[in-house]
Amino acid sequence: MSTFPIDLGAYQRISLDPSVPTLTAEQKAALQANIQLCRDAIVFFTSTGAARGVGGHTGGPYDTVPEVMIMDALFRGSDNFVPTFFDEAGHRVATQYLMSVLNGAMPAEKLTEYRAAHSHLPGHPELGFTPGVKFSSGRLGHMWPYVNGVAMANPSKTVFCLGSDGSQQEGDDAEAARLAVAQGLNVKLIIDDNNVTIAGHPSHYLPGCSTAKTLEGHGLTVLEGNGEDLDSLYANICKAINTKGPVAIINHRPMCPGIKGLEGSTHGHDVISVKLALEYLQDRGHTAAVDFLNGVVAPKNDYKFLGSSDKWDANRNVFGDAVVAVMSTMSEVERIEKVRVIDSDLEGSCGLHKIHTAFPESFISSGIMERGNFSAAAGFGMEAGKQGIFGTFSAFLEMLMSEITMARLNNSNVLSHFSHSGIDDMADNTCHFGLNNMFADNGLDDAYATGLYFPADPNQMKAVVSKIFFEPGLRFVFSTRSKVPLILNDKGEEFFGGDYTFVPGKDEVIREGTAGYIVAFGETLYRALDAVERLKAEGIDVGLINKPTLSAIDEDMLQKVGKAPFVLVAESFNRKTGLGSRYGSWLLERGLTPKFAHIATHKEGCGGLWEQFPHQGIDPVGIMAKVKELLG
Repeated sequence: MSTFPIDLGAYQRISLDPSVPTLTAEQKAALQANIQLCRDAIVFFTSTGAARGVGGHTGGPYDTVPEVMIMDALFRGSDNFVPTFFDEAGHRVATQYLMSVLNGAMPAEKLTEYRAAHSHLPGHPELGFTPGVKFSSGRLGHMWPYVNGVAMANPSKTVFCLGSDGSQQEGDDAEAARLAVAQGLNVKLIIDDNNVTIAGHPSHYLPGCSTAKTLEGHGLTVLEGNGEDLDSLYANICKAINTKGPVAIINHRPMCPGIKGLEGSTHGHDVISVKLALEYLQDRGHTAAVDFLNGVVAPKNDYKFLGSSDKWDANRNVFGDAVVAVMSTMSEVERIEKVRVIDSDLEGSCGLHKIHTAFPESFISSGIMERGNFSAAAGFGMEAGKQGIFGTFSAFLEMLMSEITMARLNNSNVLSHFSHSGIDDMADNTCHFGLNNMFADNGLDDAYATGLYFPADPNQMKAVVSKIFFEPGLRFVFSTRSKVPLILNDKGEEFFGGDYTFVPGKDEVIREGTAGYIVAFGETLYRALDAVERLKAEGIDVGLINKPTLSAIDEDMLQKVGKAPFVLVAESFNRKTGLGSRYGSWLLERGLTPKFAHIATHKEGCGGLWEQFPHQGIDPVGIMAKVKELLG
């Protein structure tokens, strides 16, 4: 720990006995010192993520340090616990990394690589990927059901699960609560109730909802207290341990207590800004940490992509602009009657905040409950002429399969935006990859209409939304977390600009070629276009096809590319379930037998941002290599 700018060697390894619910003066002093030390460390190393441009989350792990310090001391004092800091708020990964260091699994210096590419410190904990991490949390609100099983496997021990008022909004937790109570499982929930989620305050957008009352209603013993009152917190944890069956400890505190500029703010949910971190560390006397943070340089991707412009924009935000443009043609009465937008706490990430600002009368700020919100949008859109709009991350699409089927069976009209598709700029890593989007196309051949659309650039996003907005059926529009450039034609003009009109179901020739064709879409298209331009410069005349409608078969285009020497499908979706897994079958069914290859996401991520694409071999270099392999 010699070069880490905060002396984690000062951590005091005390032991606590839950049969004694009162702290001695010495124990309390040691815990207080540990809490401050660890909070300082979390502010420091998470802020290196902000400085590096990979983001991160500071508030959650910062908030729950007192609970974690007590748990660590309890684990040290007895073998009556499963000694794992299970946490259903996976974005609190800084807790897992800090405790891995304190328990000797990795050096403290490693923390300064927080969320960096190839650092093995992704934005959510992954078992087997990071030294000392003992579980994979997955997405928000998924751990409590899992921990129930851990408790079943360890009936003589106490199992803790750290939670939050946000994660408790997920439906999984309601099911977990019922099972825990019915089976008398020795699970102790320690819930940080700070009244903050990404997009707002639960007390505002879910008035009347109480985490404590909800859990009481499920039959749990519930203890409430001030999470910053160490004596009360420890007494409640001891009482929970000594109470038979499942117990929930609700710890009330403002988000980021004691951090100037963040306390009580929704901004504390994400990574602390470098500016506020520097002020905090300077006030705390951590000069070496200040110097280190000032020296962090964000890596840059200096690769110059051919075939696309130097104008980049985030399609996830352009979606909101495009919807606003369409809704602007309607009167306020029509909007209220015919359109309802339901957010799942991600309006700023999915572009829905644009709609919220422009037309609040049609907008509902809802909680972290994707299944219920999608179904509500579908129910609103059950009547012809009415339109439900829904948005969340693509990784969460997997949670909605039954609801999507139900919406289809009810002939619902839903326009869904799933942002953060694929892997680009996904420092949260594998559990947040949006890989299985094709699952949404799970209806039968004669089912109610379902369309999957992945626009390649901002111009095409506007054209897609404008065209499909009033169409009946389920429409899924995908975008990435990352920005994308404007696609250019071979004359250097904007391909999807001017008088371009999107035609659902039709593929598009971006570049002609005689040697074979690459088929791509979304954020892979501009990378494939760069590969095509470079291959042409080498004398290899490769063509490029954009497939913006993923769920439809373009018979004319299949005949065209199927008669070429080769077809290569390049995408960032799951190699097992993506477009390529279907495309080869479509060709064979029509008697078309070009050489065929498919490159896609196929292994665990490497963290970081654009580095995810070369890691999977689907960057321009990887695409060019596969083309040359096909050509022998």
